Amino acid sequence: MARINQIIAVEKGAKSRAQRELGEVQQVLAKPALLSGIARTYRPKDEEGERLPPESTRVQVKAEDVLRDAARSLVRLFDVVATKEWANCDARADVVVDGRAVLAQVPVTYLLFLEKQLAEVQQLIGRLPVLDAAETWTYDEGQDVWRTDPVATARTKKIPRAHVLYEATDKHPAQVETYTEDVIVGTWTRVAFSGALPARRVNELRDRVERLQAAVKFAREEANGAEAQDRQAGAAVFGYLFA
Repeated sequence: MARINQIIAVEKGAKSRAQRELGEVQQVLAKPALLSGIARTYRPKDEEGERLPPESTRVQVKAEDVLRDAARSLVRLFDVVATKEWANCDARADVVVDGRAVLAQVPVTYLLFLEKQLAEVQQLIGRLPVLDAAETWTYDEGQDVWRTDPVATARTKKIPRAHVLYEATDKHPAQVETYTEDVIVGTWTRVAFSGALPARRVNELRDRVERLQAAVKFAREEANGAEAQDRQAGAAVFGYLFA
């Protein structure tokens, strides 16, 4: 009695062999001349006429033989796949992470599904936005988002000024130089908000999915180590089809 992982290893070879042999059978069917035969005899018109030897071509391929060959090629494959699928119905294992069974007695087919889906979840986690490390973030319970500490910045305005270079005299007017001065007129208070995640949270999620992936693979290997009872389904199928 083989184990499921051994049956899986055999299945690929059985499938390749069946496809190759079935292809050869189909090539034979594509040559009608091989399935045809003929017999010709010649009789002269009178006794003095020329006598010719008979001619014949034998049938080289019989359709019933082709069907038997096709069945012979496919029966092994049908049996191997049946053995695997019937065994998969009974093959189960626990998915254990850090000593705790996250899932108990999971069928091997569902473990295969989990492997594929967890790979997609891993890609999703890899695309999660992370909070800018240059900022200090705190969680705002009221708005359910992350926020930074308030940062105050001054708002300035250019105010024209005049500087007297020379005072006015009875002979000359005053000489005045104009310029502008930046004067603080107010204060902006900035608070940034974000729906991204802290880097520690993303790293935690990434670690969790990786550990679960490893546990699922281990469970699949364990389930595939179960013994598989040999099944003979091919003979029954082709016994009905080509009877």
